[in-house]
Amino acid sequence: MRLDRIAILDYDPAWPLLFGEQRERLETVLQPWLVGPIEHIGSTSVPGLPAKPIIDMLARVHDYDRCEGMLPRLAEVGWLSAPEPGDAAERKRSVCYPRVEYRSHHLHVVEQRWAGWPTLLAFRDHLRGCAEDRDAYARIKRQLAALDDQDRPAYRAGKAPFITEVLRKLGTT
Repeated sequence: MRLDRIAILDYDPAWPLLFGEQRERLETVLQPWLVGPIEHIGSTSVPGLPAKPIIDMLARVHDYDRCEGMLPRLAEVGWLSAPEPGDAAERKRSVCYPRVEYRSHHLHVVEQRWAGWPTLLAFRDHLRGCAEDRDAYARIKRQLAALDDQDRPAYRAGKAPFITEVLRKLGTT
């Protein structure tokens, strides 16, 4: 169960470094299953964007069903299974570090064939290059967190129309 509140902090230039430290550890452990590099996604991957201080990471694998040995290997380096709503239906795995209740990192493991992963990168890359949309997204995130800093479903739902509109403009939906 998540105990951390939704706190939107100003961008921290240490976030890419924290991503890099864990990426090195994870790519070594996950090498047998990975397709491509582990990517830094989410708001902490966008310079200048305020964010929850949780480093979101994306790992692509060939086949969800052939990743049985992955979770024990991740546990050996301190990563814990933390299933999220919708993970099973979308054939994804969520893993966090160092604790489920208060995480600093969240690894999203998805199948290479999942159509959604390119949109995560497209949205990130767009915000990196478009200050106007980055700032608009920051305002939305701060407003939603101020409304209720414990309602994660409402927070996600409140961001969804903006994300959908950006992806529509980019032609990725």
